Amino acid sequence: MTPDDSTSPDTQAESGSSEAELIAVRREKLAKLRELGVDPFGERFETDTSPAELRDDFSDERPVRIAGRLFTIRDMGKSIFFVIGDVHGRIQGYLNKKGVSEQDWEVWHLLDRGDWIGIEGTTFTTGKGEPTVKVESLQVLSKSLRPMPDKWHGVADREIKYRKRHLDLMANPASADLFVLRSRILAEIRSFFHERGFLEVETPMLQDVAGGAAARPFETHHNALNMPLTLRIAPELYLKRLLVGGFPKVFELNRNFRNEGISRRHNPEFTMLEAYWAYADFEKMAELVEELVCSLAEKFFGTLQIEHRNEEGEVIRTLDLSRPWKRRPYRDLVREAAGEDWFELDADQRRTRAEQDFNLEIGADLEDYEVTQQVFEKLVEEHTFDPCYVTHVDSKLIPLAKLNAEDPGVIDVYELIINGQEISPGYSELNDPDVQRARFEEQSGGETQEIDHDFVETLEHGMPPAGGIGIGIDRLIMLLTGAPTIRDVILFPQLKRKD
Repeated sequence: MTPDDSTSPDTQAESGSSEAELIAVRREKLAKLRELGVDPFGERFETDTSPAELRDDFSDERPVRIAGRLFTIRDMGKSIFFVIGDVHGRIQGYLNKKGVSEQDWEVWHLLDRGDWIGIEGTTFTTGKGEPTVKVESLQVLSKSLRPMPDKWHGVADREIKYRKRHLDLMANPASADLFVLRSRILAEIRSFFHERGFLEVETPMLQDVAGGAAARPFETHHNALNMPLTLRIAPELYLKRLLVGGFPKVFELNRNFRNEGISRRHNPEFTMLEAYWAYADFEKMAELVEELVCSLAEKFFGTLQIEHRNEEGEVIRTLDLSRPWKRRPYRDLVREAAGEDWFELDADQRRTRAEQDFNLEIGADLEDYEVTQQVFEKLVEEHTFDPCYVTHVDSKLIPLAKLNAEDPGVIDVYELIINGQEISPGYSELNDPDVQRARFEEQSGGETQEIDHDFVETLEHGMPPAGGIGIGIDRLIMLLTGAPTIRDVILFPQLKRKD
């Protein structure tokens, strides 16, 4: 087998080799490595830097020990250039037959793109100005038995991107960069709240009563306790218990689960930030969210002008996050979209207008306030792109927020809309236990078994007035990065099982 054949599976692929044939070749190399006394799946390898760190802080004549996956190999006979790296970055390596032991040279020719190796060597800069490591010794860390995606085209099929994220990450640097960025954004969010005196807490994911949101839960059963449980749809009621217990500022970055539809904006398992601040209100929480989002945009992107592109890379919209953000009452926005007389119509007239004038499908079981909400979502929310706090929504929509003192038909809340979707709700939290019980009973239609009586009892011990927020983290990442679908920002989105 020639050096070109042994180090360039791309050449084999281009000549028409099937995946099965490529795997067979790699297994032959696996066996030969073992014959040489080399462990193809490596042992501990001490590194003193990483490919990305070395490239960022590069200097010549520096001894280094680094490790990474082999991404490209250019065989020139007795000299070989290659690239190794990981999701953080890559760097070039150089191997010369005279510069390594005979065994290392033989081992090298049993390697392929996709293998993980550790190298020890000295840095230099090529004549073309490329930072490079001249290899003095190498160690096999993991032999890849399946070929990598094509190095020129990567993983273009979206189904494969989501179903086999490992291939997407190794073949598409932009995807890897996005998920590294997501991790850094989450760390910055934590830092933001810690700096303002909030304590991070953890609350149950298995709950006896699914509360804190209007959503269908996933149901399970605990065998030892012989009782039904649900995966949480929101942590709100437990976080409020902590306010009662004396925590003045708390937040949780949590996983929520809702047994509902899947779309480009919805995944049944998603990440949510919830925070509660004693003695604050929804206005104070709006200021907090505005400061958070703008600080993230400026820190990670250096601008408040966020471009969103389509799959062809064309800019379709530029969001302007410049402060202050607009605040508009819910009813004013509905009147502007549906007619100044909307709230003067009776329920049947509103339903008729929604169906006939706005072509909305209004289910027969929808309450009147839900018809108005449907109109709001289709005519207002979906067409609101720059940030807008929609305030004082109908009291029936949210049973956990304070009624407005001047108009008890609305509640003291905001819904932050950016890029046609809700990013964050914020409340002045309801802390009157009698009103809370009545609101729960109204929402449940009198079904007392659906009411979290323990939570109402907790409120009877006294919860301070407070402001609370939720932020959909996946949607926030979509907003900041311009990703067109939630599946692009979740490492392993939920997919239908493949037959």
